[in-house]
Amino acid sequence: MARYIVNKNAQPTGEHEVHNANTCQYLPNAENQVYLGEHDTCQSAVKEAYRKFPGNKFDGCYYCSPTCHTR
Repeated sequence: MARYIVNKNAQPTGEHEVHNANTCQYLPNAENQVYLGEHDTCQSAVKEAYRKFPGNKFDGCYYCSPTCHTR
């Protein structure tokens, strides 16, 4: 299982990026990270982000979660 975080700051297009904290070289600064827990897949981590922060939009990081990167 991998540790996932979400960036508190949205991208210019409005999505908050979900990152695999174990492998990503493009993590946001520590003060901008929210821990989402350990997940088997980025899909599960994105679902957790939607559960924790309803009303926001989320997208997987292009580099560490490409199967969840949709924009």
